[in-house]
Amino acid sequence: MKMRFSDILIYVLLILCGLFMIAPFIWMVSTSLMTQNEFNKNESVFIPKEENYVWRGDSGERKVILVTVKGSHAIIHVLDGQGQISKDFPQYMSVPVAQVKKITKRPNIHLDNYVKAFKKVPFARYFANTLYVSIITLLGVFITSVLSAYAFARMEFKGKDFFFYLFLSMMMVPEPIYLISSYMMLDTFHWLDTYNALIIPWCVNIFTIFLFRQHFKSLPQELFDAAAIDGCSIFGMLWRIILPLSKSIIATASVFSLIGSWNSFMWPLVMTDRPELRLLQVGLSYFNQEASTQTTLLMAASTFSILPILIIFFLAQKQIIASYAKAGLKD
Repeated sequence: MKMRFSDILIYVLLILCGLFMIAPFIWMVSTSLMTQNEFNKNESVFIPKEENYVWRGDSGERKVILVTVKGSHAIIHVLDGQGQISKDFPQYMSVPVAQVKKITKRPNIHLDNYVKAFKKVPFARYFANTLYVSIITLLGVFITSVLSAYAFARMEFKGKDFFFYLFLSMMMVPEPIYLISSYMMLDTFHWLDTYNALIIPWCVNIFTIFLFRQHFKSLPQELFDAAAIDGCSIFGMLWRIILPLSKSIIATASVFSLIGSWNSFMWPLVMTDRPELRLLQVGLSYFNQEASTQTTLLMAASTFSILPILIIFFLAQKQIIASYAKAGLKD
């Protein structure tokens, strides 16, 4: 079957948009594999490489910095074994330009940037804090979302639709608006600078309730009628019927909850102050202040910070697509 021109055009546009969106991520990864000197030269963008000038004189072959070329002579700085300007040779030394050669190594990958970045600040502690907060928050979101969605989807009570749409309207309120009031409330509870401030306020997620509710409403009523005839309780229906049929929704809710906790920055920055409570994004911000001139280390830290959540997202992408398809069903 031949593709129409419009289909080809759509695919071409999608590919171009995909490349445009993924280009910054590729640049981040490639920069993390460069040396700082290579990045400062701004000669290689996506493919790591290392270029050196070598002076082949009477004392052998030595790495040099080429300052300038004047006619048949080159002005150079001779480097020692640590890459610093050697004191054994005069600075701005003039040598025949034929003795200076440019050597390019391609590709030259420097994985030690990741080791240096990981050891520069306590990223192990930041990862542990983030993982702990993410898992506990995920459990809280799962419990509250399943129970709330079941009530909104399968139970009848006064004001059900009003409360549901009231919850949905709260999604339009941006975080900075309620940040100050939340800070005052947590201060009243004496939860500031504790794990409680990072976990308990985020154990309810309205978008997750919406996903579960839409899926629960799409299940056939005959299943619940048969279960009721067999004497199954409300919680029995939830545990024996609904949850086994909700694997895609559970996977999607888990991924989005983990992503939200993993990328949380403003809330933990305001609600906590102790270094031992810092989450990953806050720790990455402090690392940015300490290593602001070391771009390669910053990109290495950014890469291994988002890599776990990217892996989780790609593993669960089929379930996410399936859950969105079900959530789009009409009531």
